[in-house]
Parts: sequence; structure tokens; C-alpha cells
Amino acid sequence: MMTNSMLKKCTLPLLLVAVFCVLVSFHTHEPDKKPIVLKCVRPQYLKAGDRVALISPSYFKSMKEVEKAAEVLRGWGLEPVIGPNVGKVHAGRYAGTVEERVSDLRWALADTTIKAIICNRGGYGTIHYLDQIPLSEWRANPKWLVGFSDVTTLHGLLARAGVMSIHGTMSMFLATKGSDTSSTLMRDLLMGSVPRYEVPAHPQNIEGRASGILVGGNICTFVPNLGTQADATMGRDLILFIEEVEEGMHNIDRQFNILLRKGVLDRCKGVVLGTFTDCEREFSYESVEEMLRPYIEKYKIPLLCGFPGGHGKVNLPLVMGAPVTIDVRPDGATLQFDIEGRQQEMRVGE
Repeated sequence: MMTNSMLKKCTLPLLLVAVFCVLVSFHTHEPDKKPIVLKCVRPQYLKAGDRVALISPSYFKSMKEVEKAAEVLRGWGLEPVIGPNVGKVHAGRYAGTVEERVSDLRWALADTTIKAIICNRGGYGTIHYLDQIPLSEWRANPKWLVGFSDVTTLHGLLARAGVMSIHGTMSMFLATKGSDTSSTLMRDLLMGSVPRYEVPAHPQNIEGRASGILVGGNICTFVPNLGTQADATMGRDLILFIEEVEEGMHNIDRQFNILLRKGVLDRCKGVVLGTFTDCEREFSYESVEEMLRPYIEKYKIPLLCGFPGGHGKVNLPLVMGAPVTIDVRPDGATLQFDIEGRQQEMRVGE
């Protein structure tokens, strides 16, 4: 039985522990696990006659539109192969059940005769199965995967698996365009022509030069993946790319603050802001860039604004998981990928 003197001796240490726990619980900066090193291999560039899979990992796209995209690929000298479950619909919007979408992904990843995967569209749904395909399957047969928006989840998985991928235009846009700058640059990149972007000056830019591994994409897609096997922001020495569509400024601010409190910006060497299409202005900020700049400024890292990547009319391809260098100057900025390939200078806006 504990005496009163014994209780008094125990009270102070217990009180100190309780106070410590309360202080920790109110601490606003909660870094994730120890940063990892992202080392991604570059898939082989394509050549004439290579087979390219067309799959729908998120929302439904009609077979008619997918066939139009396939015709564009044939015009590029490639052999399109449509996923077995493409054209199916589940719950009115999904491109089949979770099992069907996972089946098409696994088929495309495992087939060694398929050299690239182009997603038909984004939308929503990749979060359903981000833990169903082991990273070992993503890296077993390195090949290019192309897409954006909800496909951001797949870019995260590939980066964690150690494979580069392409944030770029999808089948739904190839079907209606196919010869626009976004499509032809994506085609050239698949064939081994690596873009070096010259971007005009932007009033919200923060000058500086930095190199790191390019990660990110659609912010409302990758922030919910923090802490999962699709979380490429767990890497260190990052260049973070962000874009968004049809979200209010308050929600973009919320997502960015989650990144801050998870310590993601501590691991960044620089930030690239893409397009913020149809994002509602709820505050007096002139732009999303103006809203986010003060947060980034505190980290004393360069900020490149106005890169045409995302849901805008122009969606220039980016190599995710690749080492990249950004150089932000008073007269403009440069974004270049430090990977093998034929260098192709691209002046944005011309």
C-alpha cells in the first residue's frame, strides 16, 4: 500500500510528464518520419513500333475517345494497346471497380512488351488502391507512365518505387488535340528529347538557384497521401511542384499549411507553382501565388511561378522523380532536367 509520502514523491514526476505531453500535443510543426533518399531510374525512351498501354485508373472515359487517342499514337509510329477493362463504368463515374482498375494497372506494369503507360483521364479514385500494389511491382519493369491530376498518386508511388514518370497530357486530350504543344512535347520526351524550359519572369518569383528531385502535382491529391507509400514528399532535397483546379483559395491554403506542419517545406530546395485553373478568389489576394509566397519566403528557397503545367490550356510535360535544376532570375527562370537525352530548349509562352 502506498503511503501519503510515497504519493507525494510520485506526483511531481507524473505532473512533469503530463505537462510535457500537453506541450507536445500543441506543437504545430510535426515532421514526418526520417527523410528518405529518392533515387529514381529513367525508363528507356521509346522507339518506333513500341507498345503503349492506354488505361483508365480513375474516372471513366468512353471507348470512342480512347480509340481516337490510339489513332494519334499510331500516327506517332507507336502501337497502342487498350487495357482489358477500359470502357467499363462503376457507380456512374469510375472506370470500373477498384479491382478492375487495379487489374489493368498490374497488367500494364507486368507486361514486358509494353514500354509506356498513358492514362486516359484523371478525376478521382487512385486513393482507393494506393496500398494494393506493392512497390516491388512498380519497379520490376521500369516504364514511362504519363498523366496528371488524380494520376499524381501514381507519380508518388513510382517515385517511392524508384522510377521516373511524366506529369503530362492524357488520352482525353490526345483525342481532341494531339498536335498541340503539350502533346508534341510529351511525344518528344517519350522519344528521348528532354525539354529545357525558359519561363518568363513572374512578380511573385523568389530569386535563387536550386537542384533537387521533382515531386508533387495536384495538391489536393498528394496531400491526403502523406505518410503512405505514395508519399514522395518524404524524400529529402526536393523541388516541389504544385498545381490545382476548381478549388477555393481557402482549401489550397489549408493543404499548404498541412505540408508546412508535416515538415515538407523543410525538405525542399525550391518550389515550382504551376497553373491554378478556375480557383475561386475568396480573399483580397490577386492570385494563389501571392497567397503562398509569404509561406515559402520564410524558407529562403527559390520560387518559380507561372509554369504552365496542370489543368490549363497548356500542360507542358515534367519528369517526376528526376533530378531538376531551377534558376530564378530577375529576367525570367530556367527549369532543366539533369537526365540523359537530347536537350530541347523550349521558351514558354512563344
